[in-house]
Amino acid sequence: MRVHIGTDHAGFELKEQIVAHLAEQGHEVVDHGAHDYDSLDDYPPFCFEAAEAVVADPGSLGVVIGGSGNGEQMAANRVKGVRAALVWNDATARLAREHNNANVVAVGARQHSVEECFALVDAFLETPFSEDERHQRRIGLMDDYEEEHRR
Repeated sequence: MRVHIGTDHAGFELKEQIVAHLAEQGHEVVDHGAHDYDSLDDYPPFCFEAAEAVVADPGSLGVVIGGSGNGEQMAANRVKGVRAALVWNDATARLAREHNNANVVAVGARQHSVEECFALVDAFLETPFSEDERHQRRIGLMDDYEEEHRR
């Protein structure tokens, strides 16, 4: 699977480790930065780029990383067609895919160990969308609102 990844300085070291981890598993990882550690960089451009790439690349998924993952999730969700989920345990990672068909996962590098982050990302990537009608209906309601700004 192709995985688009992006982070700022807060997730830079973790991103490098996740890229290697995913490559070892046979995933094709596209790194949207940061490519160098810069303590003054801003996360939105990296998250926008990774999220835009997911939308433009059907069948791919994305990973955005920050200190908490909160802002990164918010930035990714600004991209039309993205459903980014902040995950903090196995259940939230799996349910984001299974029930919400999330296409981007956000993790907080300062909130988890490296091994925990690997497990969260792995759970997200390996879980398929259930395609259950009630979940598809709910996603459709969000898509309609995004498209037409109506309830």
